[in-house]
Amino acid sequence: MNKSTTFSQLVQTALPKEIVDSFSNSVGYREVGRKFTVYDLFLFFAQAASDQWKSYREGALRAPACHLVKTCYSTVSKKAGDVPFGIFKQLLHYLLGHCNRQAKRKLSLPKELLILDSTKITVGAGRLPWAPLKGERAGVKLHVAYKPTQGQPHRIEETTGNRPDLLSSDALRDTDYIIVADRAYAKFIRFDTYVQERQSFVIRIRDNATFHQPRPRKGKKPVGSPILEDFTCQIGRDAKRSKQRHRIIKLQDPKGNPVILATNLTRSAEQIAELYRARWQIETFFRWVKQHVNVPVLFGTSPNAVYSQLYIAMTVYVLLKMLFDHVAPHVHVSASLSLTLFVRALRHHHLAPEWRVALTTFPFTFPFPVS
Repeated sequence: MNKSTTFSQLVQTALPKEIVDSFSNSVGYREVGRKFTVYDLFLFFAQAASDQWKSYREGALRAPACHLVKTCYSTVSKKAGDVPFGIFKQLLHYLLGHCNRQAKRKLSLPKELLILDSTKITVGAGRLPWAPLKGERAGVKLHVAYKPTQGQPHRIEETTGNRPDLLSSDALRDTDYIIVADRAYAKFIRFDTYVQERQSFVIRIRDNATFHQPRPRKGKKPVGSPILEDFTCQIGRDAKRSKQRHRIIKLQDPKGNPVILATNLTRSAEQIAELYRARWQIETFFRWVKQHVNVPVLFGTSPNAVYSQLYIAMTVYVLLKMLFDHVAPHVHVSASLSLTLFVRALRHHHLAPEWRVALTTFPFTFPFPVS
């Protein structure tokens, strides 16, 4: 990699045209334009995320300098509205499936954590009339299952902004993981299903939840423990009451506010409290992608244009994280960078020689067949 290498060139090496075309074929999309293709659209949105462009117009002006196809902004806009966003959704999940590297578990648990949450991207009501919100706003959501040990998403689903998070939980959860989630994902009857399907979970519930026939769990509480109560019970009332007994842990957060967790794990209450604390890592992830890969700035107004841009932006995050994780261990500590500083230096062609040399050893090609 030399100093003039652009992010677009790295993307083209990591995800060549043949891979994107294979997903175009899988959704039955037939290319109608040869001057500006699906792959050109992918590269355009990838560069827009990396360089934080603000519109189709700005992107069309800056594209040639980034070694992208020269075209007018109206052509990009039309293409974005025509191409099914499912192509780029499949591409992202292909990349996630093959590029997430295993990390050492910090806790001696049988399963890795999977944090469920969503982030909302809002605009004026007139921009997205198909995704109205309350008041004069409109917006969409990205529902994410996030692996904190790897700092990477596991699965992502898209919806309009008014869809409840709970309705997307089945598409995100995975029985190979311990799911950790906030109150938006708490439905007591569904906890019974989780137990039947052997889905491990730690989910916060409402402070006013009803507990039926609570039975305290035996065990000594360590000195200084934030745990207030640890018992089993049926949760809810009347028809919404869970049929099975579930474990409830009440604790105080550092500010003294009550937190009530439901779980089917048998670990210590203190360790389960630590698992729930890990949930805040997904908030950091959402903040990062909004600041550094242009997620809040929506160019188009159709579902295809909006969701294509968002899925490609998330693909850019995965690629950047993958590059960083590969290169950082090969760089001397005196030249070490955070992910944020690495991305900024890459964007502005200011990477130190050690980083550029290490990037030349990166295995860009994936030997896995597209399924």
